[in-house]
Amino acid sequence: MTDKKPDPKRRKLLVGFLQGLGLSVVGGVIWAAIVHENKHDPLVLRPPGAYPEDEFLKKCIKCGLCVIACANRPNVPYDKKGNKMVTLRLASPGDNKPIGTPYFIPRKVPCYMCEDVPCTFACPTKALDTELLKNEEGKVDVNKARMGVAVVDYNSCIAYWGLQCDACVRACPLMHKAIYIDVRRNRRTGKHAMLVPVVDPDYCTGCGLCEFACPTDKPAIYVLPRDIALGKIGKHYVRGWMETEENVEEKIKEREKELREWKPKTPEEYLNEEDLLYE
Repeated sequence: MTDKKPDPKRRKLLVGFLQGLGLSVVGGVIWAAIVHENKHDPLVLRPPGAYPEDEFLKKCIKCGLCVIACANRPNVPYDKKGNKMVTLRLASPGDNKPIGTPYFIPRKVPCYMCEDVPCTFACPTKALDTELLKNEEGKVDVNKARMGVAVVDYNSCIAYWGLQCDACVRACPLMHKAIYIDVRRNRRTGKHAMLVPVVDPDYCTGCGLCEFACPTDKPAIYVLPRDIALGKIGKHYVRGWMETEENVEEKIKEREKELREWKPKTPEEYLNEEDLLYE
């Protein structure tokens, strides 16, 4: 029998194939991680003047200038260890938010509602737009920010137990407007009044100072994006006492037109809807 020598070309081809396969697997894993990391986080809170999330992500170039402006503002507070308490963070791998975009976590560091809004003015692409912060006089007003809206968990709020606590109300920069005290009868005792906090979403900026001040281990008041926390009124509901007669008539005509064009769905159309396909 003759000993066959291994073919170096064949070995080289096999090694190259295995290396390519390994690189493909590793690349796929990394790409999947990047795609997962850059998914839209429905609970992310953006800086003042941010557009709705989809439009914001299109405009934001991930430059980080807003975060730098936030860190260098003159009124930045310090913690007990002497570290700067910077509100804005730049999303990094592991944050489960689109990488490189600015956000903040109110429980850790809320927005301190700087009057000059340095983060918004620093944005070069208008992903944070001062036009969204202008008041009736055309001046930039940070109180016009709509970063989110505070929501109260009545079961965890000690004020709803009948105990005296107004920490969130006193922390609010729009005290007695964005959050106010409502006096209610204490049904448990039948004798005492309860002084409970109530949020008015028309004024709430979503700064999170209330969440930061809440004394419970897990905050009983917390900030959510407005499109998550608030409902949406349909076109067919009309508040006549708040709208002009012309607007009311116009809405009624629009609704009548929609009803005339409306057709019931066939069983086939109903069963083939995307929402049902993935149930």
